[in-house]
Amino acid sequence: MADKLSALRTLMASHSPPLHALIVPSEDYHQSEYVSNRDKRRQFISGFSGSAGLALITTNDARLWTDGRYFLQAEKQLSTQWRLMRMGEDPAVEIWMADNLPEEAAIGIDPWCVSIDTAQRWERALEKKRQKLVSTSNNLVDQIWKDRPETEVKPVKVQPLEFAGRTVAEKLQDVRGKLTQEKAHSIVITALDEVAWLYNVRGNDVSYCPVVHAFAVVTSAAAFFYVDQQKVSPEVISQMKKNNIEVRDYDAVSADVDLLASNQLDSSLSVNAAEDKAVSGTTPEHKTGDMRKECNFVWMDPRSCCYALYSKLKSDQVFLQQSPLALAKALKNSAEMEGLRNAHMRDGAAVVQFLVWLEQQMQELYGAPGYFSEAETERKKPSEAQKLTEVSVSDKLEGFRASKEHFRGLSFPTISSVGPNAAIIHYGPDPETCAEMDPDRIYLFDSGAQYQDGTTDITRTVHFGQPSAHEKTCYTGVLKGHIALGNARFPKGTNGHALDILARVPLWKYGLDYRHGTGHGIGSYLNVHEGPHLISFRPQAQNVPLQAAMTVTDEPGYYEDGNFGIRLENVLIVNEANTKFNFGDRGYLEFEHITWAPYQHKLIDLKLLTPEEISWVNTYHSRCREILSPYMNETEMAWLRKATEPIDMVKSH
Repeated sequence: MADKLSALRTLMASHSPPLHALIVPSEDYHQSEYVSNRDKRRQFISGFSGSAGLALITTNDARLWTDGRYFLQAEKQLSTQWRLMRMGEDPAVEIWMADNLPEEAAIGIDPWCVSIDTAQRWERALEKKRQKLVSTSNNLVDQIWKDRPETEVKPVKVQPLEFAGRTVAEKLQDVRGKLTQEKAHSIVITALDEVAWLYNVRGNDVSYCPVVHAFAVVTSAAAFFYVDQQKVSPEVISQMKKNNIEVRDYDAVSADVDLLASNQLDSSLSVNAAEDKAVSGTTPEHKTGDMRKECNFVWMDPRSCCYALYSKLKSDQVFLQQSPLALAKALKNSAEMEGLRNAHMRDGAAVVQFLVWLEQQMQELYGAPGYFSEAETERKKPSEAQKLTEVSVSDKLEGFRASKEHFRGLSFPTISSVGPNAAIIHYGPDPETCAEMDPDRIYLFDSGAQYQDGTTDITRTVHFGQPSAHEKTCYTGVLKGHIALGNARFPKGTNGHALDILARVPLWKYGLDYRHGTGHGIGSYLNVHEGPHLISFRPQAQNVPLQAAMTVTDEPGYYEDGNFGIRLENVLIVNEANTKFNFGDRGYLEFEHITWAPYQHKLIDLKLLTPEEISWVNTYHSRCREILSPYMNETEMAWLRKATEPIDMVKSH
């Protein structure tokens, strides 16, 4: 690691101008959360493998910023050459740079890997000491990464209309309507899931995300798809031609944005003077002058569009606002909703089949109590060949999923964690170092799959021995928060920031809490984490109200460092609520659970549940039996009946 830092500092010193610092973010050219192996520059230079983080290398220092999900993981993975900076506790990177780097310091960035929003925020913080961002012409990390993975050519595929639910023509019409509404002549679309959704295509360029490395540009009269043309099949070409979409080389987007600046990409971009005078509107806060009247703007999403493309335009030519595709994609159509419900049924069956298998294995190999034996037997010590590990059981879960219709892969790396590892919120087990399964410790698994009709994400926490009273209290607090949020009814216009507290109040009663958000949107055979809405304490959760037809997860947790972790997660659909009254004529919304797998009775402290909560669990478990029974064999169904017995029966045992 020191050699890498030394090589990088040599390049920084020889750069013109010499760089006092270099920022290495996690993101690729599309600001993706999950990136391809060849784009994992921050992981290469720091050794930290979490999905979120930022590295800063100075002439004599190296620091890594990450959020609360990854504090424990980063502590383990970072060498002594690095200092961990905890987001939310330590100063943000731009504050640290402004306070600790010299006046007029030059800070290097690859402008393709930094969003407009982020670059502008950094620039504002650096102004006071006349420090400046310097865009490097080549990525410096790439220059020292001698064994950087090669680009793989994987085919682009058409997503059938039966799953997409809307045609490309309909989506393009909506985009152009938004352009007219905002007085913009074109839009540059850089988020990979937005490109895939708009053009009804899917790919395999990023692990766990069925997307293709591509850009899109849509104007009032034309549309462009920028992609490695080796990946494009005749079927994709046919779909693009049918919708008047021109396929161009991936790298051509840079030159074409230059053309957008001068209205030369297509002839329809010119606006005559009479039309200019007829247009009314106001300038966004970040603009100067009333340029919108000229209908001469390029729309860019400041959070997903890279600074490199933005820098090709004058600031008064750009309309900076969230992409209209973000909300359109989040509002699922009827075909997408049906697909999501069906995918979650099959996925729930896979999870239950896994739990049946795992409990049976834990009893046979470790003597754990459970359904397959009436009482705890003498503890066994399995041979090396028999041992179950976090990785081996995770692989088995993937196998159950792979047997289901429309399975296309996992939706993120499975978090399979025993005991202390479960306290690492985004723990990733490694085959060489992972823990053995242990009947005396909590086991948490957070996992999901990509099916062609929907994306899934579920977390369950179980114990194969006798949980302690403290573990049961914590689990029950998490369950109560999970139920409270899932049962919420709320007026239209309510955002996820307002709802986040519902999942925390039951935990706060016991002095417990967790450091992550409570819910995120989920894609329709797309990214497992999907915006623009979320349920979280973070300020950005205030930006977008929840709407009917959105999906969102419900996943409170509690994590005790060095001991255990608990999380429960279901995917919810937001629906219209039929309330007795309708104060203010606002309309009300509620949630529909579409995830199906039981909560473990032995971890619930029944004394802590209210009658209403007990009734909810019993009803949910009844639905699990009903929905999953067609997928179960006789042994699995017997286990499921036992696991979903009404709680009042359990109490009498």
